[in-house]
Amino acid sequence: MIRTLQKKFVITAMIAITALLLFLLGVINIANVIGMSNEANRTMQIILNNENGKEPPMQRPPAPQGGPKNEYDTLMSSNYFIARFDASGQLIYLDTSRTSAVSESQAKTLAETAYQSGKQQGETAQFRYLIANSRMSPGVTVIFLDLSEERFSCIWMLLLSCAAGIVCWGVMLLFVILLSKKAIRPIAQTIEKQKQFVTDAGHEIKTPLAIIQSNTEAMELYQGETKWSKRIKEQTTRLSDLMNDLLLLAKMDEGILVRNETTFCISEVLNQTIVSFETQIQRKDIRLTAAVSENLTVSADRSQIAHLFTILLDNAVKYTESGGQIRISLEKPSKQTVLQIENTCDCLPGVAPPKLFDRFYRADDARTQKTGGYGIGLSIARSIAEANKLSLTASYLDTQTIRFTVLF
Repeated sequence: MIRTLQKKFVITAMIAITALLLFLLGVINIANVIGMSNEANRTMQIILNNENGKEPPMQRPPAPQGGPKNEYDTLMSSNYFIARFDASGQLIYLDTSRTSAVSESQAKTLAETAYQSGKQQGETAQFRYLIANSRMSPGVTVIFLDLSEERFSCIWMLLLSCAAGIVCWGVMLLFVILLSKKAIRPIAQTIEKQKQFVTDAGHEIKTPLAIIQSNTEAMELYQGETKWSKRIKEQTTRLSDLMNDLLLLAKMDEGILVRNETTFCISEVLNQTIVSFETQIQRKDIRLTAAVSENLTVSADRSQIAHLFTILLDNAVKYTESGGQIRISLEKPSKQTVLQIENTCDCLPGVAPPKLFDRFYRADDARTQKTGGYGIGLSIARSIAEANKLSLTASYLDTQTIRFTVLF
């Protein structure tokens, strides 16, 4: 129980940390890509203005200037080439002196492809292009800016941030594991105290129950059985069964219940359990339909599986109305063996099916007292299933039918 709680704490904490790291890495890299894109657009506009004559030809500043890179430095440090087309779409000018990434023939092909695309801007190969009306002559000017260095920078930034994120994730995992024991210590102590209380109380109550039972039987030897002595014996037996079940749950929670795993015929165990309930079924005039495939085997603790079957069938018999129906099926349609126990009832519990496995849950207190239950049987069944690595679920088929399914 404590280990499971610690594991859930670590998983929950790491999910939150992972989400935060992914968000931060995403924001950083997206911001980097957007910044690179905006800077590329700014550079292309500077080149276009300089080439189109919208501004006087750019001259070198007379003295160094502080602050960010000025437009002259941006222009001189950029790798680009320029193409001009006349009004009829003929290439009339091509300047590749500002880049060595392409030859004139490659530049011509790229320029014609970009012009024929009909788009004002876009990307081709390692270049981003911008098409604008030329003020130097009728036609358009196409600016191609080499972004290979910026793209490499973005990829490098992505790799570095991912590597840093992985390292941070690993460090945080180590810290969470180390701190998880301290974080859940108050809860663990409370759970341990509860377990110890149940165990101690169970052993302490067993002795007075045995004394009450034996004294009642001795009294009956002298005075005969009366309705009061009969009720005393019924209630002490019921309380004794409850304490035994609580001690069994405590052992399961503490993981000290011995499980002797063997391979056995589950069909035989189920048939034996059904036979043991025939008298109760006949007394309530319940229609029983059993379809049990023969010679199905599983690997589990035989006695615990028999106890599981007893709990599920006892629950079905208790809550099936007189003249109702119980359907049992055991088959192996694929790799897993499937047990299904369905029973009709006057009305279904007003809660979700998983709630039925909660300890001391009662759908109807008055009826539970009448049938002798105390709301702990299905909780034990779930613990047995978990101990043997089985799946036990409940579902409502209609307004008066409930099904319990066990997957082996």
